[in-house]
Amino acid sequence: MITCYLRYVIDPYKVREFEHYARLWIPLVERLGGTHHGYFLPHEGANNIALALFSFPSLADYEAYRQKMADDIECQSAFAYADETRCILSYERSFMRPLF
Repeated sequence: MITCYLRYVIDPYKVREFEHYARLWIPLVERLGGTHHGYFLPHEGANNIALALFSFPSLADYEAYRQKMADDIECQSAFAYADETRCILSYERSFMRPLF
């Protein structure tokens, strides 16, 4: 299993827009073969950092998801929403392996 860790720097005045964006992606990741573990929005501390975690059985499965995502109209619409609202200032992606 591989877990994608996304750390977003968001516009603190557009948390509501980012939350809408996050709600769009949870079912999309699930539909395209991943397991979404949720988004984590600012509450205490930094008001401009959000996180997301989702997993795939392997890195190859994640790569297949990325290919499907590129052609998926709902995914493209979600990306367009983020661009239009400019709720995401930047992000970084890391891949982790779980230890149970």
